[in-house]
Amino acid sequence: MPDDLPTITSAEAEVMEVLWRSSPLSAEDIAAALADRQDWQLATVKTLLNRLLKKDALVAERDGRRFLYAPRFPRADWAHGESLSLLDRLCGGSLAPLVSHFSSQRKLKAADIKALKQLIDDYEQRDAKPTKSAIAGKSVKAGSGKGGKSDD
Repeated sequence: MPDDLPTITSAEAEVMEVLWRSSPLSAEDIAAALADRQDWQLATVKTLLNRLLKKDALVAERDGRRFLYAPRFPRADWAHGESLSLLDRLCGGSLAPLVSHFSSQRKLKAADIKALKQLIDDYEQRDAKPTKSAIAGKSVKAGSGKGGKSDD
């Protein structure tokens, strides 16, 4: 993932989301796609497109009398950068406090807990480093798909 992705405002992200779903699109097509959730005039959309072009977040190609716009990078790259930025700003780069905060603010569903456990198991298996629970004999068989139980 490129480290030099531009900072995108929430309004610019709305435009990018449209383009990540389908591109290339004209300014008119983008305004129409946003009409149900934003009360923006075509001029506003064009202003946002120009900002994104200046930030090198978009490419524009002339198509007759109009331009067609497309994202310069995939959404996954942008989302990854935004996630790391959020983690750095709120939790000093540590994931545990973020998960702790969300779990204290709303009840985690059983499926969420299972998914988090699986992520940890997959991470531990990928790195093949012994963990405290594995050393203590409490490891969960990874990849079983049965949502094994630990002694937590």
